[in-house]
Amino acid sequence: MVFVADSAKDKILELWEKESLSPQHFVRVSVTSGGCSGLSYTLDFDNEERENDQVFEDNGVKVVTDLRSFLYLCNTTLEFSGGLNGTGFSFNNPNASRTCGCGESFSV
Repeated sequence: MVFVADSAKDKILELWEKESLSPQHFVRVSVTSGGCSGLSYTLDFDNEERENDQVFEDNGVKVVTDLRSFLYLCNTTLEFSGGLNGTGFSFNNPNASRTCGCGESFSV
């Protein structure tokens, strides 16, 4: 399961409205190679599910990830911070053994 914190839900709904997205859109989360710790997160809106996608709904938000990424994202919570220490989405990932200083990459 990929979880969605209230802070992330609020920002996702704000962006959804701003971009005038259709009800068929959802949040796609994935993990790619790269970043200073070896793996990086990607987050985007999408409207096409692919074969082997893992589909979750938490806190009223549909989240989709590919099977390979799910192996890294299992039990991760998507959060959003708008504070002085940085604005943006972040991932609270219990599977990460190390994260970089900026929080955008990790290793397991």
